[in-house]
Amino acid sequence: MTGFVTFVSAGPGDPDLLTVKAARAIATADAILFDDLSSGPILALARPGADLIGVGKRAGRASPKQDHVSRLLVDYALTGAQVVRLKSGDAGIFGRLEEELIAVRAAGIGCTIIPGVTSASAAAAAAGIPLTRRNAAQRVQFITAADTSGNLPPGLNLPALADPQATTVVFMGKRTFPALATALITLGLPPDSPALLAEAVSQPDQTLLRTTVAALAAQLEHDRSPLPGLIIFGPLADDAP
Repeated sequence: MTGFVTFVSAGPGDPDLLTVKAARAIATADAILFDDLSSGPILALARPGADLIGVGKRAGRASPKQDHVSRLLVDYALTGAQVVRLKSGDAGIFGRLEEELIAVRAAGIGCTIIPGVTSASAAAAAAGIPLTRRNAAQRVQFITAADTSGNLPPGLNLPALADPQATTVVFMGKRTFPALATALITLGLPPDSPALLAEAVSQPDQTLLRTTVAALAAQLEHDRSPLPGLIIFGPLADDAP
């Protein structure tokens, strides 16, 4: 009998930020394929005897190829297992969800997606700021600042990112933010635009740095911690004390 694959959004890592539906899926799974950023205390919810397989991808570290991860999902499901693919943040945001959906559906395996708290929302909440404000920040844009080679993607809409009335959230951007900031300042983004660097959001070692776009770019040119992080810049990034 063919099994089933549930793509579970783990949120930023704090088990208390899981949805009830996500926690239930984790607790009843036969096998859990998890990302690095969704491991830790969340895996304590797994039932005894469940297979736990780490398949996370981190910049600069050896990690499984995407086709191997997709193959594992299919192989486990074909044994009749209830499989959870545990993805950090919200599964649909920069999580390679589409490739895995294609593989599972091509194999004739049923699947579903459980949405979750994206790290962008969690970081803003931790910093005590909104992502939008009437008449000041009417648009929120999420971007990834790393392509498949780890470099700044060539197709970014830079004029839109330089809009001082938009809130921009940069995923996977600590290494490339200096180059991005230079390009945006050249296009007219004020160098003193507020910026927030949020690392290890919702984790015990969480850090929040309120600064400016230019100052953050200068810092990240030479000083990058190994903690996972994202960057928020725009009119609201320094609202809270």
